[in-house]
Amino acid sequence: MIIACASDDGKSFVSRHFGDAQQYKIYEWSNNKFNYLKTITNTSEEENGHADPKKAKYIMEMLLKADVDVGLAKNFGPNIKRVKEKLVPVLVSTNEIEKGLAEVEKHFKEVLEATLLSENRIYVDLRQK
Repeated sequence: MIIACASDDGKSFVSRHFGDAQQYKIYEWSNNKFNYLKTITNTSEEENGHADPKKAKYIMEMLLKADVDVGLAKNFGPNIKRVKEKLVPVLVSTNEIEKGLAEVEKHFKEVLEATLLSENRIYVDLRQK
């Protein structure tokens, strides 16, 4: 499983929507832990309106090239419906990426099962767990 964490500083999640992050820290689940792979800079253009489908498409293509399965963030905007067509959005309440990854690890089975859905994909909300 490969996860993209929405961030501006590489250590904490953005408080804005997933697609508004300046970068995505990419981690892979391997040997029962998350290992950092790389950082992808968000080079998408500014939105032409709220929930711009072109912006969502660009970000999804960029992340899918990196084989991302899960988008991890504090917030997703209206484009969550487009995001979940391509990857599993996972919501966390913590500010720190490391703590967010620990939450995914704690609920790994639930997140993994969501990645296996090809149709009627859902998002996973870990904020209340």
